[in-house]
Amino acid sequence: MGVALVDITAKRAALTPNRIAFENVLTGATLSYAQLDDRAARAAAVLAGLGVEREDRVAILCRNRIEFFEILFACGKLGATLVPLNWRAPAAELAPVLTDCTPKVLIYGAEDAEAAFALERDGLQYLALDAGEDTSAAYEHIIATASPLRTDAQWRDDAVWMLVYTSGTTGAPKGVIQTMQMSAVNAFHVSQAFGVNGADTTINFLPLFHTAGIQLVTLPTLIAGGTVIVMPAFDEARALALMPRLDVFFGVPAVYQQLALHPAFEQAKLSRVRAWGCGGAPLADVLVERFAAKGVRVCNGYGMTETGPTAFVAAPEDALTKIGSVGKPQMLLEVRIVDGKGEEVAVGESGEIWMRGPGVTPGYWKRPEETAKAINAEGWLKSGDIGRRDADGCYYVAGRIKEMYISGAENVYPAEIENALARHPSVLEAAIIGVADEKWGEVGHAFVMLRPNTAPITVAEVIQFCRANLAGYKIPKHVTFVDEFPRTPAGKIRKHLLAPGPIAPSR
Repeated sequence: MGVALVDITAKRAALTPNRIAFENVLTGATLSYAQLDDRAARAAAVLAGLGVEREDRVAILCRNRIEFFEILFACGKLGATLVPLNWRAPAAELAPVLTDCTPKVLIYGAEDAEAAFALERDGLQYLALDAGEDTSAAYEHIIATASPLRTDAQWRDDAVWMLVYTSGTTGAPKGVIQTMQMSAVNAFHVSQAFGVNGADTTINFLPLFHTAGIQLVTLPTLIAGGTVIVMPAFDEARALALMPRLDVFFGVPAVYQQLALHPAFEQAKLSRVRAWGCGGAPLADVLVERFAAKGVRVCNGYGMTETGPTAFVAAPEDALTKIGSVGKPQMLLEVRIVDGKGEEVAVGESGEIWMRGPGVTPGYWKRPEETAKAINAEGWLKSGDIGRRDADGCYYVAGRIKEMYISGAENVYPAEIENALARHPSVLEAAIIGVADEKWGEVGHAFVMLRPNTAPITVAEVIQFCRANLAGYKIPKHVTFVDEFPRTPAGKIRKHLLAPGPIAPSR
């Protein structure tokens, strides 16, 4: 039996009942903390009426909306487990997830109704978030007529609150167990890193089937008693217009890229935002500098679904003097950089990042062998990422171990080449993979996406730019121009889906 934790919405409703918890960006409708707790308790009653009990799974397939969080807290009240489903994935990819987690109920939004019913199976019950022909069967009507479920059951720190299926940059997704304790530790780390408090307003737009959409920084803001403005999907024009109201902003590199490309960016008022965070993938140096020119210090961070996710966040004072650093480990996290034998490497040397602490997942759902591979007997999570620590204790992440390749006996880290290419005025983004080569063993293949409305460049110009900025063994031998990259919900490029091809002659 784990340690008892408080019912988050009930406690917040008792402390600050009239403070605004949520605002719908499209309608302007708001929800106070008292209303949030009441609706979550009603939703818990509805789920209980459908037979959901402690440790049962509840799947949800919807875009960003306030109701998602009502159901998340309803699951907390019941001791049930919420399973957010990836609405970007076809039903064929979601079916194995449902087979893996066996939910009792599937809750869905109107946009994803077709995919939801393609997942139909024996014993699975459905709950529509949006009214169709039968309004009496829709979520809003049902919770309005339900009596709030109030129990004496306490939330346990070891309770499985969510199963977040990894987006799979290298293979099939796994259900990462997210406990109540992990959410509490993450909220503490976010509050430490960004100073989140009850007077803050933030915005929610990262997809809710990804840990960042829930935990960065929405759930910590709700625990602190702040306000979350919910946006169904990212809209850079609307986000820029909201900046004068925001205190904390967190995005992935693709979001910062879209903001910087928008015509309104140069005139946008950004000074109200106190804390800027970025994670999910490395933020290119050129983007850090672009925002710095507007007085914004974007603090890079690093974490995983398995770490809750907040693990590292750069301090604002280091954001510009140590560009590329993800900062230092957060308060309740131990970190080691180790070699292939599990021995710690010297300062400045590269190795695998290992992490341990109360915010790290206990493992993968129904996958004891995968759990044992990822987390050793001493509790160290093997990240699979390459990193190094400098003399000041700041960390740098070079990318996945599987992405590193060896060219002429030299280790090559794709992130370094990608960062260099991002400085080319015509390059919006680049991805490097290692491919076989008869002479050098492996060489780089660069996939390059150009900026819109820029002059075309040739393969020779790309290679010449690399030659001027990188050591010889790091220069890609092959270049392919692309219009778009396959991505995970966090904005990471899914490199295993990049098919090596012949050198592109030009664009």
